Amino acid sequence: MVTILRQPTRAGVRDAAAKVGAVVPPTPLFSVEISGVTVAFKAENLQPMGAFKLRGAWHRLTAIEPDLRSRGVVAFSSGNHAQGVAWAAKRLGMPATIVMPSDAPKAKRDGTLALGAEVVAYDRATESREAIAARLAEARGAVLVPSFDDPWVIEGQGSAGIEAATQMAALGLGRPLHVVIPCGGGGLSAGIALALPDATITVVEPEGWDDMRRSLAAGRIEPVGASPPPTACDSLQTMRVSPLTFDVLLRRGATGVAVSEREIRDAQRWAADTLRLVVEPGGAVALAAILAGEVPPKPGMLVLLSGGNVDRAAYAAVLAGAA
Repeated sequence: MVTILRQPTRAGVRDAAAKVGAVVPPTPLFSVEISGVTVAFKAENLQPMGAFKLRGAWHRLTAIEPDLRSRGVVAFSSGNHAQGVAWAAKRLGMPATIVMPSDAPKAKRDGTLALGAEVVAYDRATESREAIAARLAEARGAVLVPSFDDPWVIEGQGSAGIEAATQMAALGLGRPLHVVIPCGGGGLSAGIALALPDATITVVEPEGWDDMRRSLAAGRIEPVGASPPPTACDSLQTMRVSPLTFDVLLRRGATGVAVSEREIRDAQRWAADTLRLVVEPGGAVALAAILAGEVPPKPGMLVLLSGGNVDRAAYAAVLAGAA
């Protein structure tokens, strides 16, 4: 296993934006009036593999020395990071192994396999994905690619902020003054905090999984704790945030809010009806915070729609109002 320690930087975010922009087109930015205020929405659900995770994966894998690439990469993820790493590895001709929970959404598991990655299943309740991935990486001499606790990954995710700022300016919406962001481990939030140093940052998590919100309020990392409630937001089920992401957000004065499962479903339906977009539960939490009034709309507001990899049956039930 190859481990390199460094800190994420704004210069690194700008480098990542250039690298990502060279391989995929910008995701669309939509603007909608909510309560009389124009709000911008960055549609990361329209990435080739359906989520922003492509950004961090591409920046991280392209930073691996060419003579090490044949050994491959190992990652752990419930699905979106898995597909991002698999997409980047396939494009670079690298082997990829992903440790995924046995209850990961079928659509995300199938998408990861379709991109050519090897999938190793584990039991979320009894096994440690980090330990399994570390053992595999050590045995294979591969590079371990965490989903958020990595400076290159954080910088890559932040490229969404650079891109959105350019798009908002082109549309006459000014610069992003307040960014509302879905948060699991905080990679996307920390990256955007670096990308947009003058913007207010609000992270949004599902109720019971709002450890980043509590950590920022306490000034120290607070884990989720025992027996968290069920959530449809599989992509945001992080038991403990990393010092790397937490430190960036704490220094920036970021704050957090939590939203309910009902509010998340309402946001998914709103996105389908108003934006004509399919947004997964974890990708809809920032929108849910706006619609529920947890974060009042303000001029210059940018909201991230972070992913769109839905389970078809569950999504159909949400749209039908049956869930």
